[in-house]
Amino acid sequence: MQLIPTEDEVVAVLRETGALRSGHFQYPNGLHSDRYLQVALAMRHYDVSKMLSVALTRKLRAHTDIRAMIGELSVVAPATAGLPVAFGVCEALRAKQVYWAERGEDGGPMRFRPYLEPAPGDKVLLVDDVLRSGRKLTELKALIESKGAKVVGLAVVVYQPNPETPNFGNLPFYYLAKLDAMYYWDSAEAAEKTTISGTVETVWT
Repeated sequence: MQLIPTEDEVVAVLRETGALRSGHFQYPNGLHSDRYLQVALAMRHYDVSKMLSVALTRKLRAHTDIRAMIGELSVVAPATAGLPVAFGVCEALRAKQVYWAERGEDGGPMRFRPYLEPAPGDKVLLVDDVLRSGRKLTELKALIESKGAKVVGLAVVVYQPNPETPNFGNLPFYYLAKLDAMYYWDSAEAAEKTTISGTVETVWT
């Protein structure tokens, strides 16, 4: 396998580690899909975690502006699920530090944990395991900018867009694999247009 694996190689690793499953899944926003991805199941294996983190950082280093500011970069994840990727990227990239933010138990606005946050002028790299709905990353980007810090790039292991995935404009965006799942608004439509059937598993993202 090359230092930057192909998309097919990344998908194969995700399947082998149980991180990528086929079936009938329902997301919190009501969408149904024939695939479910949980990158954390792959990141629990040291060799896989190292390979994915290093591959992602090699893509980041290819960007001239990002490469020039590596020593100043803070890596920020939108929730604990993205921390394995954030720490792996920080180590392989030799960036400055890692922050993360999440919503409280009351479901209120996202805030930084453990009560440390980027300072005005900080250069921030957003990192997560997967970009799907983009809600958390969009909220985190706004939170970072409200602190006076600057988001300079976005990196995820897998890009799995759905009809609600936002466009981050000119922000440099890197991923190792794009996963095209099929999305439907209800069980009947999913059953009609695909071969998925049987028990519907509710998942969270």
